Amino acid sequence: MKRILGLFIVTCFATVSCVGNTSLWGQYATPTPLGGHTPTSSPVPPVYVFEAPTAVSPFVVSESTEIAPTSTITSEAFVTQEVTSPSIENTSANLSDSPTLLYYTQSGDWLPAVAKRFGVDVSEITSPKILAVNGLLDVGTLLIIPDRRDQTIQYTAAVQILPDNEVVFSATALDFDILTYVKEAGGHLSSYREYLGTSGWTTGAGVIERTAYENSVNSRLLLALLDYEARWVRGTPENKFRTDYPFGHENFRNKGLFMQLAWGVSKLSIGYYGWRTGTLTEIDFSDGTKLKLDPNLNAGTVALMYFFSRQHSLNEWLRIMDQTSGFASYYQDMFGDPWARADRIGHLFPPSLSQPDMVLPFEINSPWTFTGGPHAAWEHDGPLAALDFAPASDKTGCGVAPQWVVAAAPGLVVRSGPGLVVVDMDGDGSEQTGWNILYMHVANKDRVPKDQWVEMNDRIGHASCEGGFSTGTHLHFARKYNGEWMTAEGPVPFVLSGWAAVAGDRPYHGKLVKGDKVIIADVNSQLQALIYREEEAE
Repeated sequence: MKRILGLFIVTCFATVSCVGNTSLWGQYATPTPLGGHTPTSSPVPPVYVFEAPTAVSPFVVSESTEIAPTSTITSEAFVTQEVTSPSIENTSANLSDSPTLLYYTQSGDWLPAVAKRFGVDVSEITSPKILAVNGLLDVGTLLIIPDRRDQTIQYTAAVQILPDNEVVFSATALDFDILTYVKEAGGHLSSYREYLGTSGWTTGAGVIERTAYENSVNSRLLLALLDYEARWVRGTPENKFRTDYPFGHENFRNKGLFMQLAWGVSKLSIGYYGWRTGTLTEIDFSDGTKLKLDPNLNAGTVALMYFFSRQHSLNEWLRIMDQTSGFASYYQDMFGDPWARADRIGHLFPPSLSQPDMVLPFEINSPWTFTGGPHAAWEHDGPLAALDFAPASDKTGCGVAPQWVVAAAPGLVVRSGPGLVVVDMDGDGSEQTGWNILYMHVANKDRVPKDQWVEMNDRIGHASCEGGFSTGTHLHFARKYNGEWMTAEGPVPFVLSGWAAVAGDRPYHGKLVKGDKVIIADVNSQLQALIYREEEAE
């Protein structure tokens, strides 16, 4: 990405799809309690048990077990662990002679991701319950998994630093007033301003708010990272470098608060959603050291682990990950106990979550093309949660399409601004709860206003290039649930008028499948990508 006076210019590689998403508000183009959330362990082969969650921690193990450290580095920040339970009734008949792990699922788990984390095939995982390959697993479901861990490599500790809903912009931040906190903290951020496209001169608190809403990242976390790395919130940066590059990522394209936050959010997203999908199973450091991620971590913790690994050496990273003196302690000092907040809100995902009925976001019998398979919801490295559609046209390039974008589902318009509309399906007025739909590149002309209720098929506006520079008019379309971007091909698949999204071998590739019908994504809007929305059966 390129930045000019606070503007995002997104370089696009095809007719109607962009490499990355832009800033919509820019111009287009605690410590964990002592002892903490740390599973302990002692080897009693051949069965290793990952104990069920408790109300305090998403993962704990019997207090009678002990930690077995790795052979070379003695920090608490990572261990190779074997966890056992004194007795598990009625399970021995299900276990083979080889070592087996008993794992209790956490919120957001689904079989393909769990299998990747443990290095096994989905078919090798069994349970006393009937398991569906697709769909989120109920919290606390027992999984019996072959132990394929490589005892010759280093693993991170099974220490959970931050709950998931303190990383995504969830209901835990509903009561948080960014402006008041920043003002009362009285640090550098309270007097900071930056010029950002359509919003013009924007306060430091405004930059945090923008970043939180656009990327659906928790505002408390953004402030804590900014203060921990550069003392921006409760103090003053120690030098000009930390003033220009508060996260330490020195690149002229990422100079200034807004672009440093954009960089940081992309790293958090790689960690968080990489863990969710099972694509991230290890982290590396600049000296070539690699650490395997313990399969008992949660997405929020992995997000932090990955973020801090990008700009810190292994020894620094170990200090940051320390339960009593590292980032967890710093976070609680700023905002109180995150686990208590998470416990009050509950899990991000309820049992048996499914997507409500949604239709293709254009009118019946109006020809459109499927121009982008699953790709980033916002920044370039974000979760593959979005799909692109372009209205059929005999002209190339940008313009305001005469065809209408329509509401894929009913809800309340909670944001309507340059290039975007966000519809809150549960109607409570918050993007941090329930299902929300993002419509992006919606032209200013005829765009539905904020606070208006829309029914399914009501008109939202017209596709355009607004909301980000692109080489062709199109609609960028994504879902969130409780503040988390929902991957298009994931445990809760993106289904529109019966068409289910399937990811390709890289972003923007993929297809839509409905029975025996298949539509291949094509950024050049060729015939194979043509799609009509048909009359829905009564």
